[in-house]
Amino acid sequence: MRPDLPHTLGALRQSGYSEAKLGRRTVKDELRANLMAKLRAGGELFPGIVGYEDSVVPQIVNAVLSRHNFILLGLRGQAKTKLIRMLTTLLDEAVPYVAGTETRDNPYHPLSRQAKLAIAEMGDDTPIDWLTREQRYVEKLATPDVTIADMIGDIDPIKAARQGHNISDELTMHYGLLPRANRGIFAINELPDLAGKIQVGLFNIMQEGDVQIKGYPVRLALDVLLVFTANPEDYTARGKIITPLKDRIGSEIRTHYPASLEQGMAITQQEAWTKREKTVEVTVPKFVREVVESIAFLAREDKKIDKRSGVSQRLPISVLENAVSNAERRALRAGEKETAARVVDVFAAMPSMTGKIELEYEGELKGGESVARELIRGAVGRVFTQYYDGVDFKHVVQWFDLGGSLQLDEAAPAKAMIKELASIQGLMEKTGAVGIGPGASSAERAAAAEFILEGLYAHRRISRSEDRVFAADMKRREQSAGREPGEDPRRRAAKRDYQ
Repeated sequence: MRPDLPHTLGALRQSGYSEAKLGRRTVKDELRANLMAKLRAGGELFPGIVGYEDSVVPQIVNAVLSRHNFILLGLRGQAKTKLIRMLTTLLDEAVPYVAGTETRDNPYHPLSRQAKLAIAEMGDDTPIDWLTREQRYVEKLATPDVTIADMIGDIDPIKAARQGHNISDELTMHYGLLPRANRGIFAINELPDLAGKIQVGLFNIMQEGDVQIKGYPVRLALDVLLVFTANPEDYTARGKIITPLKDRIGSEIRTHYPASLEQGMAITQQEAWTKREKTVEVTVPKFVREVVESIAFLAREDKKIDKRSGVSQRLPISVLENAVSNAERRALRAGEKETAARVVDVFAAMPSMTGKIELEYEGELKGGESVARELIRGAVGRVFTQYYDGVDFKHVVQWFDLGGSLQLDEAAPAKAMIKELASIQGLMEKTGAVGIGPGASSAERAAAAEFILEGLYAHRRISRSEDRVFAADMKRREQSAGREPGEDPRRRAAKRDYQ
């Protein structure tokens, strides 16, 4: 209990928390008033929420200003839970309640019989406690086994026996989560998973603003904002939101994935754990971050991946973390104090991808790992084009066409790798296009040169085997020579003579 705040009803009445101020002001009124003050002051309403400034956030603002209960509809990994948890920033810093009451009763308008009896007996000496913003947020993950007693409440015979009350006495009620969220925000995640008969139990609180606990002729006029989240594709897969409940929800707000690569990268950089203890300094070049984010964007477009399930923003976050860990592991084994993430580290992060994509039939035939490899290769090709569109790599490709080959050991130290890569004519001088100049560290230069080779492989200018041996692309050479891939040159000559 904060010592600077009144802790009896009498002291509360003499303080600034008068009945006129606290009175009948509801949670929705409180949220509306504080939101209006924030809008006038300017600034960011939901810090850390990226990409929703002109779409989702204005709709949430309208819902709060309208005093609506609302639902966020969106695929997985679209920050729905994070958003509703941030609604607590719109609540007052602290509000008083009758100490010891399970329903956190307003001292001036007590709700439960327990609070009414306490005030009647003690008057101005009734103890008052204070609710912080965090204490005024109650969240429930909907599951099929949730009961009406969990949500609303039930008779508690054990409580009646211990306290010597008649079982019909209101004091023997066991309150569920919703009454315990009184004077706060009550959030239900994955609403379609809630059984239909439990959804029916929310009708009264949504429309009339009260609930009735089984067996008692008492209606509790709760003061609560109800917010929900749901995946629109789960309506038929696992359950549905029943129509009368949907009708009672004031606003339905659609969330979405990042609209641009830059927004996605900002979210991933904000959420991914890449700043670690300084045993090894791991640098993540911009082009590697772009490759990681492009994987998610390509996956959302890929026909082999189920679009109804979505590709969570958690995918690039996990991939980036795993790629950094692989770079860290390499540096520790090589005895290096600093390193840079490479494309090979992104390939090593495939275990953090395969569990996050739901495959269509065609994808199932190929297998999760094959689809993941294709996505990484496609992402490398897309980012490579952004940096090197129209750039002449004739000398690099020619080096391989003349019989050159190079095996890049994943565990090789950066300096040893640079020595091998420098043997390829015209390769190292091209790293400047990705912002890695001659003055950069060996680890960054090695990462940039490897990215170029992977980009040429993605565009089928050179080939690469599974054990990372880069060589000439024989199919491309044969096609450019005017013969079918794999065709014997002598057969081609014989066909020409015959014609």
